[in-house]
Amino acid sequence: MPDTAPGSKVLALGHYQPANVVTNDDLAKTIDTNDEWIQSRVGIKERRIAPDGESVEDMAAIAGGKALAASGLSPDDIDLVIVATCTLETQIPNAAAVVAHRMGINSPGAFDVNAACAGFCYALGTANAAVRAGAARNALVIGAEKLSQWIDWTDRSTAVIFADGAGAAVVGPSETPGIGPVVWGSSGDKADAISIKDRNDHLYQEGQTVFRWATTALHPVALEACSRAGVDPSELAAFVPHQANLRIIESIARKLGADKAVIARDIVTAGNTSAASIPLALSRMLERGEVRSGDLALVLGFGAGLTYAGQVIEIP
Repeated sequence: MPDTAPGSKVLALGHYQPANVVTNDDLAKTIDTNDEWIQSRVGIKERRIAPDGESVEDMAAIAGGKALAASGLSPDDIDLVIVATCTLETQIPNAAAVVAHRMGINSPGAFDVNAACAGFCYALGTANAAVRAGAARNALVIGAEKLSQWIDWTDRSTAVIFADGAGAAVVGPSETPGIGPVVWGSSGDKADAISIKDRNDHLYQEGQTVFRWATTALHPVALEACSRAGVDPSELAAFVPHQANLRIIESIARKLGADKAVIARDIVTAGNTSAASIPLALSRMLERGEVRSGDLALVLGFGAGLTYAGQVIEIP
């Protein structure tokens, strides 16, 4: 029988953003919009857009490399790689195997997770279970997206929201649990609210449907994730939800009642990067000193499917 671990924890984080900054004023040059309109509706001031030659796998490998370096582990220590993404240009090969090879990680279990904006939390929950069950020694979990290649840049309802980037976490065994039980689920009856119909189509979103769902259905999920981890919201040092829309973030935060928590508002300068948004925001918060090692954070992903997932984690 494989050795099992009492718990697992996030050992390190890393992130990557493309160099190209696109401001609201830049978008206003080509579509009917302006800075005030965008900020009042979604809270975004600027976002990063990858050039044509930069792929999901490229960004994932850079973010993963930073997380691995920060963990103090070597590529040989990683035996599971999971990439959360919904924006690959092709379905085969999967991103995880490509990224692992580029990083010098030999023969790991490697697969992708497509739960859209909830993907990182789904992948983190899976990695936690794998490490605790002895199916993996250490796992690399990456959220990476190139949404810009699936956007109609003449459609202001989506062009002003989505962006590109990657974030990563290394997960390893721990004597005490550093990743709480995942609370996950779906609302497939609303699947058509966010969709890409075929490979020649662009991302479509029913903004009002998603907004109503996110602001009414998700705070119970956040509270349940705290409850399953045995943590009161007042004990949280940070709340890091998917960076979908600043009004959604603030609505869920108010209902959560985590009065002492720093609320991630990475969307203001990073835009909505789907599965990348939570690890990207969390890594940047740690880098800026807004959270400290050992702090408790609630992460909550939600998006197309419609899917949702969340768990409490200890900051590495």
